[in-house]
Amino acid sequence: MILYSAEFVTSSTDPKKCPPPDYPEYAFIGRSNVGKSSLINMLTQKKGLAKTSGTPGKTQTINHFIINKEKPTPWFLVDLPGYGYAKVAKSSRKTWKKFILDYLDDRDNLICTFVLIDARHEPQQLDIEFLVKLGEMGVPFAVVFTKADKVKETPLANNIALFKEKMSLKFETLPSFFVTSAESWEGRDELLEFISKYL
Repeated sequence: MILYSAEFVTSSTDPKKCPPPDYPEYAFIGRSNVGKSSLINMLTQKKGLAKTSGTPGKTQTINHFIINKEKPTPWFLVDLPGYGYAKVAKSSRKTWKKFILDYLDDRDNLICTFVLIDARHEPQQLDIEFLVKLGEMGVPFAVVFTKADKVKETPLANNIALFKEKMSLKFETLPSFFVTSAESWEGRDELLEFISKYL
């Protein structure tokens, strides 16, 4: 798939105020500081499209971007707030959790949610719990390992194998997995091909 354009549309904390569900939609979510904004900028080849920050919890709204707006198959890329640790009040985190789950549950045009996992670490319980929640809700998802360039080949393979092993205890069938790096662009073609397949 070729990305000809990527434009910001709107931000919202209310799923009912998101853009009309006129186009297929792909959402990106992960623990705070997992490299989500960097991955989105790498995918779209548009530096600064999604705001990056060293401070966990930077994304606090549902952010819609329209991809290939003037082409035959436009689609929405959605940047969701991270889950887990963030330097914000607990009440704010609860609010995020509610509108994120409401969005995932109610968005009829949502084709897939890409759940980002930091490849440098062994499986984290918070990530497994979130994936189980998506499974219980019937939300289609795929797993995207980020920051693959930050870890050596053997630990990377071990972390991914352990993650799949943990997931196999909770799921009868495993989702699609992708290994990516915002620095080297590893995994970009595979992700875009996956998206293209369902457009």
